[in-house]
Order: sequence, then C-alpha cells, then structure tokens
Amino acid sequence: MLIHIMTGGPVDKIPNLNNYKEGALWVGVDSGVNYLLKHQIVPTQAFGDFDSVTESQFNEIKNRLTHLSVFPSEKDETDTEIAINWSLKKNPSLIRVFGATGGRLDHFMGNIQLLLKGLEHGTRIEIHDNQNILYIVKEGSYTLSTHHSFPYVSFLPVSKSVKGITLTGFKFPLENRNIRWGDTLCISNELEMEKGTFSFHEGILMVVRSRDYHPS
Repeated sequence: MLIHIMTGGPVDKIPNLNNYKEGALWVGVDSGVNYLLKHQIVPTQAFGDFDSVTESQFNEIKNRLTHLSVFPSEKDETDTEIAINWSLKKNPSLIRVFGATGGRLDHFMGNIQLLLKGLEHGTRIEIHDNQNILYIVKEGSYTLSTHHSFPYVSFLPVSKSVKGITLTGFKFPLENRNIRWGDTLCISNELEMEKGTFSFHEGILMVVRSRDYHPS
C-alpha cells in the first residue's frame, strides 16, 4: 500500500500532483484537504482542527468526505503527526508527505523529525516538494538511480554523528568517512552513472535529492 498525505503548507511548494495520482491512498490534513478537492482528489481519510479553512470550505469538506476526524486546535500532536500515526497503522510500503515545507520553520523542522517515526516502524516516509525529495535511513548499504528532475544528492547527519560513509558512482566519491552535526562535507553531490551506492555503519542519515530553483 502507498499512502500520500497532503498537509496544509504553502501551495507554491507542492509539486504537480498529476505525477502522483496513480495507485495511492490519499490522506488530507487541515487545509490540505481543500487543496486535494480542488485537484479532483477525494481523500480516504482527513484529520485536522480545520482552523485554516473558511466556513464554506469546511462545509464542502464535510459534505464530500466519508471519514473526517476533527480535533481541537490545542492538543499534544500536530495534525500531520496524527495523520502519520494513522497511516503507519495501515503498514504501507511507503508514505509520501506533501505540503510539509515552506512557511513556518517550526512546522517544517517538526515534519522532518516525524520521519523518525517511519524509521522506528520500518516504513520509509518521504517529504516531497517542487524542489526536493528527502527521507532518512539507518546504517546499511543503499542504491540510488539517476533522477533527472532532481540531479543533486546531499547527505546530512540526523544522529550526532554518522560513521563510515562510502559513496561510489558519485562525482565526489568518499571512502569510510565520518560526519557529524555542523559538517557540510556531503552537501550537493551528483551521480556520475545511472546508479550509485552509499553506505555507512553507524548513525542515522538524511538523504536529500534536489534541484535548483528556476522561477517561471
């Protein structure tokens, strides 16, 4: 099962949903529900306090959705965390989160930390916007394929240190290097071949695939 979560972040950061519509169960969060409905996607489940939608928008949401969970604005979890917790219980193969970047930095940083829930559960959670795809992994060996839309690859430590990073098939290869918070050694690399590998033997690593911003 593939689950897509649309949160209520700035709409200018959301990628083209036509590239993501097929084969996914959609979950809406707060004003992200309204965004989905505008793009002819009716989410299977929705969560939120809905304090960021108008009364008419909320009435439409109530009329069109079968499963809607409304929470008070003052609570111990963000709406996005509630949606991720619900999604993880479905044991999906992958969760993609949209609308989670831009706007308030506290929400963005919180959304990044929510990726750890997937790591604990054994389910990858990815954050997608129109410039970036990011996710976190624990120690091991991984293969990356060339992604022409997102040519840059960066690696950042989530744990205090990440030990034994080795990169092969990259423009800037590495062998058995350690990085820690505050290091920028692994920022902005590129694959030189169709496939490359990265591995490390201790820590938690964030992988960011990105592209430059080109205003239209």
